[in-house]
Amino acid sequence: MLDSTEDIEFRLLLEAILRKYHYDFRGYSTASLKRRLRQARERFGCRSFSTLQDRVLHDPTVFPDLLSYLTVQVSEFFRDPDYFRAIREHVVPYLRTYPSLKIWVAGCSAGEEVYSLAILLREEGLEDRTMIYGTDINPEALRRAEAGVYEMDRIPLFTENHRRSGGKSSLSDYYTAAYGGAVFDKSLRRRAVFSDHSLAADEVFAEVQLVSCRNVLIYFDRELQDRAVGLFKDSLSRKGFLGIGGKESLHFSLHAEAFEEFVRDERIYQKRGDR
Repeated sequence: MLDSTEDIEFRLLLEAILRKYHYDFRGYSTASLKRRLRQARERFGCRSFSTLQDRVLHDPTVFPDLLSYLTVQVSEFFRDPDYFRAIREHVVPYLRTYPSLKIWVAGCSAGEEVYSLAILLREEGLEDRTMIYGTDINPEALRRAEAGVYEMDRIPLFTENHRRSGGKSSLSDYYTAAYGGAVFDKSLRRRAVFSDHSLAADEVFAEVQLVSCRNVLIYFDRELQDRAVGLFKDSLSRKGFLGIGGKESLHFSLHAEAFEEFVRDERIYQKRGDR
């Protein structure tokens, strides 16, 4: 069956982005990515993906805006509170046994999950021995994460999530209202590093005891999912933990045998000790 003109233009656009900007989206889920690129096409007033490709290649101001369509920036503090409660109640007791800890939040978006874990670890007395690495491919998201400023109208949801996650303090202890938003305490960033890292192109950068990569794998095709899980496996220390999104699973991964379910309902896995 012959490919449609749009399919050909779609693949050529992804190839152009890779060659011009070194961002590789070829392993992302086609249906989801094509839908978002159609939205971008409309936003930029382009008749076709080929027209959008021309803009991307010749107008340097276009790609930074296009990147917000290519990467899904949806997150919140203590998103899915039961996941964080499971980390607190089931994973933290194991983490306490390590003299020092490293945690990798892959696809950290604007930093909400990094700050959530920093708060959780402070409440559990583990902050001073922990480094948290928040990585993403979107520079604007990383800048927002570094700033730690969030809209005030999101705070009630964040507060309720924190409470439901088993929070041992008030979320208001960690931020002040300023600049028209909620500015989170700079001390929470003392043990956090935000940096660019691509699950599609980059390699392992540190040995960690916990990887949290939630609601990212669903945007990848099977081959890229396997690559990402392989990176997590290689970065985790013996008996380390991996948390993924509620609609994600390792069951069909090439690396499934390297993990065992730890908290099934919250999609938390533990790396087998013999791997």
